[in-house]
Amino acid sequence: MTNIVYTSNIYSGTRADLISKIKQAVSSKRFQHILGVEKSAIDLAQKNNYSLEKASIAALVHDYAKERTDQEFKEAILKFNLSSDLLNWNNFIWHGVVGAEFIKTELGIEDEEILNAVRRHTVGDIEMTTLDQIVYVADYIEEGRDFPGVKEARLIAAENLKAAVSFETKHTLQFLMENNKVIYPAAILTYNQWVAGK
Repeated sequence: MTNIVYTSNIYSGTRADLISKIKQAVSSKRFQHILGVEKSAIDLAQKNNYSLEKASIAALVHDYAKERTDQEFKEAILKFNLSSDLLNWNNFIWHGVVGAEFIKTELGIEDEEILNAVRRHTVGDIEMTTLDQIVYVADYIEEGRDFPGVKEARLIAAENLKAAVSFETKHTLQFLMENNKVIYPAAILTYNQWVAGK
């Protein structure tokens, strides 16, 4: 258990308060994943001289909206005047991009760097801040993950965060292609930037 104390005004309550709200919003399995991501994110933040508090908050909220219904997401896309193209996608995209709006309105977290890290944690982006990279990678390598290549990903992340972003992006797209899955356009742009260097 981490002993991080929230000292900024990013979130109005304590870490325990935030954890309580997250726990009420998701299943126990999802909650365990979220705690694992926080642990990995704090570790990556330490290695990359980044704010442990911001890493903790972003990791804890990254899947806050993961288990909302499709209808809730569709209504939110319209309510918050988000791109109508989002209606063509699904939870994999929605829980980050649309989920940030739930985090802002329900948890009162308005820090754009944290919200952007949530928006980008599934498909990345051409430009990613250190926090974006931390949450993106932590979500991939947290201790509950078990898939071919995860051990290598953890070793890379421990040494070089940007290299870990590249590794994750490449292997995620390979997985999607091998399984004939539709690829979100932004994920291809992330690949071009972080893997192909274009």
